[in-house]
Amino acid sequence: MILQNKTVLVTGVGGGLGRECATSTLRDGANVVLAARTAASLESIAGELDPSGERVATHVTDITNPESCASLVQEAERRFGSVDALIQVAAFEHAWGGLYDLKFEDWRAAFDTNVIGALTVIRPVAEAMKAGGGGSVVLIGSQSMFQPQMPQGGYAASKSALLTAMYYLTDELGPDNIRFNMVIPSWMWGPPVEMFVTGTAEHQGRTKEEVLDGIVGKFPLRRMTEDGEVADVAAFFASDRAKAVTGQYLLVNSGEMLR
Repeated sequence: MILQNKTVLVTGVGGGLGRECATSTLRDGANVVLAARTAASLESIAGELDPSGERVATHVTDITNPESCASLVQEAERRFGSVDALIQVAAFEHAWGGLYDLKFEDWRAAFDTNVIGALTVIRPVAEAMKAGGGGSVVLIGSQSMFQPQMPQGGYAASKSALLTAMYYLTDELGPDNIRFNMVIPSWMWGPPVEMFVTGTAEHQGRTKEEVLDGIVGKFPLRRMTEDGEVADVAAFFASDRAKAVTGQYLLVNSGEMLR
């Protein structure tokens, strides 16, 4: 188990990638602290992942709030004694539209959450990691940073800014043995994409298989990456198997950009 005796914080734990990151890290031996804004959802997921409650804790967390983030770290240390890794999944995605129809407030929300929010939770995490001898921060990017896909420029731009911030954090905190890496998914099969494919099929009078083939038919692997597969890469970056890997990003996309 590559995360045995490690404590991993996972933000943005809901029905998709956050839950899968918690699942992967728990499977790989970690104690896991689940963080999100909705208490009922957190408690439900925690109960499903670890009915005993021995290796999973929850903490209602708003990553844009410094006190909330500090409290998250304190709870992890109180419950499990350390903070060894952070997988920062929490994000604001709904910054839609082109130049003439975008909403500037949505762009601001994307940057406030995806960049400033990430830094807000990283600050107390880094302090705890430094005191404990180091750790790993895993960020989640988006292939839309490199290749326009849906009209979601505000989200893509915020993730690009996060990638640049990562390089500076890597250099600044490397002497404290704190690593930073980014996992970059594209289309990712999970509840949100399944809902999109189903809705598109119904709207267009096509089968789900036809809609899905229209997306992935030219990918080298001829399939869509699953959110659990993205989570497995995040778990690897969080572990000591990647202890000499920092300042890197890895596309987890079934080869999509080679098409």
